[in-house]
Amino acid sequence: MSMSTTPTNTAQRPKGRLYLVPAPLDFGCDSEVNLQNTMPWGTLTVAAQLQYWVCENAKSARAYLKRVNEITPLSSTIQTLHIQELPREVHKKGDHTGNFDARHLLAPALEGHDVGLVSEAGMPAVADPGSSVVRAAHDLGIEVIPLTGPVSLLLALAASGLNGQNFAFVGYLPQDGAERSQRIKELESLALKTGQTQLFIETPYRNAAMLQSLLHTLQHNTRLAVCSGLTLERGVCRSDTIKNWRQKTSPLNNATPAVFALGR
Repeated sequence: MSMSTTPTNTAQRPKGRLYLVPAPLDFGCDSEVNLQNTMPWGTLTVAAQLQYWVCENAKSARAYLKRVNEITPLSSTIQTLHIQELPREVHKKGDHTGNFDARHLLAPALEGHDVGLVSEAGMPAVADPGSSVVRAAHDLGIEVIPLTGPVSLLLALAASGLNGQNFAFVGYLPQDGAERSQRIKELESLALKTGQTQLFIETPYRNAAMLQSLLHTLQHNTRLAVCSGLTLERGVCRSDTIKNWRQKTSPLNNATPAVFALGR
């Protein structure tokens, strides 16, 4: 009677976890800002142990991890870390529609390795790419662990004095001037009727144009808050009526994305 040579140990290796790792709001590249002033120690120590990463931009991710290494040594050298970038089309079109299958990016987690997800600034998958990776982790039975750190939207909302009990984030507004003005009017109408604060963001080089469009379009009693670089030394936040904004317009930092909030 022949004996089978097939291994009998079929124990499955435990899956790794997906950590959502926030990054400082200076896009990880401002070495003059002390990470310990803006990032919790627990988040930094977890990040230092991770060897597998999914990111928005590999260069920014390495710059961030280099700074982490100066505070708490990485478990592996930056050169030996496994870093995968999200596809460029995900950056442009977003990955919240379910059209992008990110499961292949989590192959290390299926092999038992913990994986970190990081964007260029703030919390990944919130006003940034990454939701497809989080969704794929849930579909694959991989535990998702969000770590604490700065989230620009919530920081701006808390600092705005606007309604924090009922609010909506609407992403980017149209670039075309006429379409943008129409969208601003729609958001203002919704905010004034319902009391729901409307939050949106803009890229640095369009900050000034967005502010001028808001000042030109909104009613004088509508309240507008503009926040940029919160938690950083150069951070600014102003919340005022449009009437007062028009009398004294504050300059915007064109090096940092801004969060705009309008309401009553």
